[in-house]
Amino acid sequence: MKKTAITIAFVATSAFAAHVFAADVIEFPASMGKVTFPHKKHQEMLKDCKKCHENGPGKIKEFGKDWAHKTCKGCHTELKKGPVGCTDCHKK
Repeated sequence: MKKTAITIAFVATSAFAAHVFAADVIEFPASMGKVTFPHKKHQEMLKDCKKCHENGPGKIKEFGKDWAHKTCKGCHTELKKGPVGCTDCHKK
């Protein structure tokens, strides 16, 4: 029982810390121009880290061009909100 309580406390603290200390804005270099990602804005709007972070807060293991195009553009298209064109995200 004590072990379970400690585990729950650790998970809750980790999730809280990841949310509080995550970068507000993240910039990704790309050949077509850097992509500026408003991370905090997405956190506040989506309220569910697992929409992007399959295993919870932290680095996205599969992150890259293909993942971003599929996941980000897919979500923006589905929600009918957010950029979907190349130069909407990529800025030289």
